[in-house]
Amino acid sequence: MLLTPTDERAASQNGHATTELASVDLHAAAEPIDDALVEAAIDAHLTDTVPTLERLWSYYRNELGSGSGRAHASGPHAATLPQAAGLPARLRGEHTVAFDDRWTGRREVVIENDIAWRVHTMIDFVFGKPVRIRSIARDDEARERIEAVIDAVWEASGGVSLLQDAALLAHVFGSVEFVVRPDPLALAALAAEIDAGVSPGDIAQAIGEAIRIEVVDPRTGVPIIDAAGRMAGFAIHTEHVSSAGERSSTTEVLCPGLRRVLRDGEVVIEAEDAVFGSTLPVVHVQNLSQPMRYAGLSEVEPLVPLQDELNARLSDRARRVTMQSFRMWLAKGIENFEASQVGPGVVWSTDNPDASIDSFGGDAASPSEAAHIAEVREAMDKASTVPPLATGVVQGRIGNLSSAQALRVTLVGLLAKTARKRVTYGRGIAEVSRLVLQALSVTGVMPTPMRDRMVRLDWPDPLPEDLLDQTLAAQRLVSLGVSPEQMRDELGYEPTDAGVQ
Repeated sequence: MLLTPTDERAASQNGHATTELASVDLHAAAEPIDDALVEAAIDAHLTDTVPTLERLWSYYRNELGSGSGRAHASGPHAATLPQAAGLPARLRGEHTVAFDDRWTGRREVVIENDIAWRVHTMIDFVFGKPVRIRSIARDDEARERIEAVIDAVWEASGGVSLLQDAALLAHVFGSVEFVVRPDPLALAALAAEIDAGVSPGDIAQAIGEAIRIEVVDPRTGVPIIDAAGRMAGFAIHTEHVSSAGERSSTTEVLCPGLRRVLRDGEVVIEAEDAVFGSTLPVVHVQNLSQPMRYAGLSEVEPLVPLQDELNARLSDRARRVTMQSFRMWLAKGIENFEASQVGPGVVWSTDNPDASIDSFGGDAASPSEAAHIAEVREAMDKASTVPPLATGVVQGRIGNLSSAQALRVTLVGLLAKTARKRVTYGRGIAEVSRLVLQALSVTGVMPTPMRDRMVRLDWPDPLPEDLLDQTLAAQRLVSLGVSPEQMRDELGYEPTDAGVQ
């Protein structure tokens, strides 16, 4: 439930939130979503959305043994990789081998996953270092208390590893959802301690344990959109298969003021939300914003056709290398030559004066093939904005990177995309933090007016930083009037660190 500024001001002055007011508004908002609308949304999700998401995940993960491709390779595992399904039919075709295991019809398959390392690099640039969440409350004491509590909640939920998991799902699927789950009983007990004179900052860790932030896999998260195009609720649908092969499903439906859990279509839990009331405790985050669409832009989707082309050309090159790198012989007029051995000291004899043995094979240059593979890799660099340099692979053509500024120019595309993502992910982190503060205010644990629930994020530099340059810059800022405490915070030092005052 959202309190009006007047209600919240009165709650703050009284030292606790008005739970009675929350319960009054709750009954008006706690109306379950139509079951038919939920079923239609889940059916459409399973039929139309999940197959696409599964394909994106399979191309990113390329997990051994989970592929459906029937390509046959010289190695024992290449045919079972999911990316093998994207190879041309001539490489995926059935392969017939004679009883003596000759090379007749055999095709080498090469799968090089050029998607996963690019996705990981983009995540490292966004969430490779912890993000500092700052309160913009006007009171210094309130600011410190809010920051301590928010930090405790995020850390108890997983901290930066939670954000990295969310970023991975969003990079692959295009978007991800956060769900804020408060424990009303635990918060009520904490509110009693607050009333007894305990400061919220002193029990910040306990508050963090009472509110959890969860990440929802987009393959299980289903937005429920009403006829007006607004999100009426959110469902989390999971299907299970027991050891005996029996299938079952669990669906959790979150709507304003109400939470329902269904197992195989039967309602097993239906409870009113006394914490959030008319506010849906779900935050949707797009990886890259896509106007007029619920889902954001995936990083894997534009790379799929390029990955297929790269794998096809690498497989063709492997075939050529196999055929040309080894000497082969064409024997004419020699009986039982197939049973003879080829090697040093071997003598063949024949009575046929027209008999001959001709050798052929040996590797040969193929400039067009090498150029095409290089161009495909460059196209993947452009589509993802992640060059090999971002992972530390330095190539001679980039010139002399004599300064950090030169490195930034080389990675300008990746840095620009990272800045765009900080807008979408930052908005999501701020909204989740606002929901946490709203829950603490409504339950009386830490009452805050609405204006004090706004936060800002301090993002670290994604590129390696020189400690000497940082220190010199900090000294100059202190000489200009910036407080040493602020510089200490920006450099990442805590007051308890040795030698830091």
